[in-house]
Amino acid sequence: MIYRNPIIAGMHPDPSICRVGEDYFLVNSSFEYFPGIPVFHSRNLIQWDLIGHCITRNSQLTIRKGFPNETGTFAPTIRYHNGTFYVVCTNVTYGGADDGNFFVWTKDPFGEWSDPVWLDCPGIDPSFFFDEDGITYYIGTASGQIYLCQIDLNSGERISEYENIWAGTGGNDPEGPHLYKYNGWYYLLISEGGTEYCHMITVARSKSVKGPYESCPRNPVLTNRSYGLSIKAVGHGDLFFDQNNNWWSVCLGIRPISYPYRHNLGRETMLVPVVWDKDGWPVFGRNGLLDEEIETDRLPLTDDTCEVGLFPDMVLDDFRGVLRKEWNFIYNPIEGAVELGTEGLSLQGNSVSLSEADSLAWIGRRQEHHVFYARTLLYFDPQNEGEEAGLCIYMNNKHHYEIAITWVNGSRILMFRRQIGSLWKVEQQIPYEKMEVEFFLNADKEHYFFGYVKGYERIVLGSGETAYLTTETGGKFTGNYIGLYATGNGRACCNKAVFKWFEYVGK
Repeated sequence: MIYRNPIIAGMHPDPSICRVGEDYFLVNSSFEYFPGIPVFHSRNLIQWDLIGHCITRNSQLTIRKGFPNETGTFAPTIRYHNGTFYVVCTNVTYGGADDGNFFVWTKDPFGEWSDPVWLDCPGIDPSFFFDEDGITYYIGTASGQIYLCQIDLNSGERISEYENIWAGTGGNDPEGPHLYKYNGWYYLLISEGGTEYCHMITVARSKSVKGPYESCPRNPVLTNRSYGLSIKAVGHGDLFFDQNNNWWSVCLGIRPISYPYRHNLGRETMLVPVVWDKDGWPVFGRNGLLDEEIETDRLPLTDDTCEVGLFPDMVLDDFRGVLRKEWNFIYNPIEGAVELGTEGLSLQGNSVSLSEADSLAWIGRRQEHHVFYARTLLYFDPQNEGEEAGLCIYMNNKHHYEIAITWVNGSRILMFRRQIGSLWKVEQQIPYEKMEVEFFLNADKEHYFFGYVKGYERIVLGSGETAYLTTETGGKFTGNYIGLYATGNGRACCNKAVFKWFEYVGK
């Protein structure tokens, strides 16, 4: 059987996984996007369903505004213990409200999660380890060191001092620690080299949970640095074994679109087979390398498995009932800004524009394919100068392209605009009499193409290079989103924008 990486496409970094019987549950970082910390379920490790999020209520967590692509929920870890699922995570707010490490829990990962339990533990990238003697350990990253301490799961209280246990092999930014016990050894898995092109996974082990830890002689045990492989920046992994006692790892990686390397989908979730050598060290992938295409007979396949390694390549949303789980807001959502009804999805534009790092009347879904086609039917009747609603490709508030209906000098127009850093320009605008328009967005590896439908004709209004909407050009930790939005650009909109349906087709 051959499967292809990534197993979860689009911006899904820092994967962590746990197994309960034949069910697998996986979580990712989500940063400033809300709901936060997506939760996936699978029974075969290849086909994953988004079943919910850990952070679904504004009352749970405040996401700091004003720092695009670098605040919010970082590097969650999911673990199962005594009938309860725990997700421990960092909320990065740079000293703002709800800053620091916390955990949430649930008995049912398909349902709601608890309010956060806050932890007196510094740093980032937290993890839990439940030892055989009943002690719960917190493992974290602070000041270039991996440390551990004991915590009380009921209160979140720290009940021991911090103890540094390893600093890695000398690479910068040792982080993302996970602790396991196997064949009498404690194994510590971390990442080094920064979450860029020198990213790598290293392993150390000890007979005592507190160390000293000896480094694997083959470190790094997984990295694609300096190799001409299609997947780059491999790192931040989690180890686990399936119901057949086969070992695996999930990790992040990127798929660049050009040379010099640039990527626009963000860091994605990959799956790596793992075996143990005669000396008791893990061997990841192809002798420490991660391939895009992997052949294996070890997948825990179920009877309902029909296709392996294919992303959902078509989504048609008529916005009836509840909002689909793949839609996100930027920051905590504004009450009343989004409504679902018989007409479709209504957005009540506020004064915040696409160029501001603030709560927009905006919903978006991750770009999951380099080549895709998206379209939407919009009804909008702008009344005042500056009111607009439309379809955008969005990396952050300083890097985005959009097509919109707007009002200029007493007339309704269609507009295509690009913003790249501090530079922005309305590239095209044409008169438009109707209040309803079908917009489309096509993408390949080089360009995003925006246009509208007139009768049976598809008219391209403008295009923008993908290279300017990449992490290397203007981003930090997230990938691109396809967004629907409404704004008054300094004032509230008089009328709501109604998106009657949305379609996404990936190739």
